[in-house]
Amino acid sequence: MAYWQKRWEFLNSVEYEYTYIGNYGAKGEKRKVKVKPTPEQVAKQNQTNKANKVRRLIKQNFSPGDYWITLKYTKGTRKSVEEVKKDMKRFLDNMRGAYKRQGQQFKYIYRVEIGSRGGIHIHIILNRVKNTDVLVERYWKGGHPHYVLLYEDGGYDQLASYLVKPPLDEQEDSFLKGYHPSRNLVKPMPKKKEYRRWTVKKLVKEGPKPQEGFYIDQDTLVTGENPYTGMSYLHYTEVRIKPIRGSDTA
Repeated sequence: MAYWQKRWEFLNSVEYEYTYIGNYGAKGEKRKVKVKPTPEQVAKQNQTNKANKVRRLIKQNFSPGDYWITLKYTKGTRKSVEEVKKDMKRFLDNMRGAYKRQGQQFKYIYRVEIGSRGGIHIHIILNRVKNTDVLVERYWKGGHPHYVLLYEDGGYDQLASYLVKPPLDEQEDSFLKGYHPSRNLVKPMPKKKEYRRWTVKKLVKEGPKPQEGFYIDQDTLVTGENPYTGMSYLHYTEVRIKPIRGSDTA
């Protein structure tokens, strides 16, 4: 019986997933009766899948030293969704043009959020080039932005979860329900390799060993059996001991 190893390689980490190639569990394993997940369990799994997708998208396209910025409006400002869309289009178009004049690509992922009291703000990840903060201040007309440099501790889990969290109101405009990536982002694709069951069984029993220059983030080490399919699985992430900083021209 065989398993897939899926391996995603990033600047400062490598993610691994081992899953059984099949539908009902490996030969010799005790098979469970398939259980239909509840709507709540399906929703939770969907959120996890979305967060994994966005986390890997961040890792593939951004690096420590890039920006996580909150674009704010002046206190008391109230705008319609259509007005916010126009503000964002104007801001993104201007930033894209400024980056192009520097010979750089403008990359971003953003999420618009309206608070319980109606306050509007936009969270955006963008790649940093020379004078990025000056450009943001020039082209964002709503209010004073707040800047935080990206760091890879925790593998961007919190950022990804924030970008895909459910909106306060499920009836909100679709523009407010999800994240918005630039079209030039590279989609991370895993390398796939087939492993025999005994190899994976040994790996689970003895624990995975990191490649040279990396350590295994124990918080990411998860192994067990999917309760809905009976399939065994193993997930973990290797992290570079001495992180590489992305090219910093700022």
